Amino acid sequence: MSRSNQGKSDTAAKGARDDDGKLIADNRKANFEYEILETFEAGIVLQGTEVKSIREGGVSLRESFCKVFGAEIFLWNAHIAPYSHRGSAAHEPTRTRKLLLNRREINKLLGKTIEKGLTVVPLRMYFKKGRIKLAIGLARGKNVRDKRETIKRREADRETRTAMKTRNR
Repeated sequence: MSRSNQGKSDTAAKGARDDDGKLIADNRKANFEYEILETFEAGIVLQGTEVKSIREGGVSLRESFCKVFGAEIFLWNAHIAPYSHRGSAAHEPTRTRKLLLNRREINKLLGKTIEKGLTVVPLRMYFKKGRIKLAIGLARGKNVRDKRETIKRREADRETRTAMKTRNR
């Protein structure tokens, strides 16, 4: 095999997609409302127009949540906007979508949500090797005092950054 052919096969093996690791949507509210204890990566069962709409950036995870039913886990209230060039094919924007996890991970999530009163929240949606993935977190709800501490910490960090900027000038 010649060197030029070998280079072409390497790029073909890597794939033509340059969107690997690209963040699609982020649930910032989850990090404020909950203390994230553990994270998992899940695949999502989607329809064709949903994938195209996600590639356009029409996703919101703000009011979404996950529920475990038996041996399956589902994503509720995630808003995926209708695809702009859909024609007659359309999907319901806030339909329930099945998440794909290993049986062991589902059992772990089920046990911890029942036993310890924890909840499962979607954190972010991103591309990985051309596939759409959802990072979900096993979380405990914060009380008002914890939220205030988070705000104070964020403001202190912001003040130190501005002080460093003015000092470096």
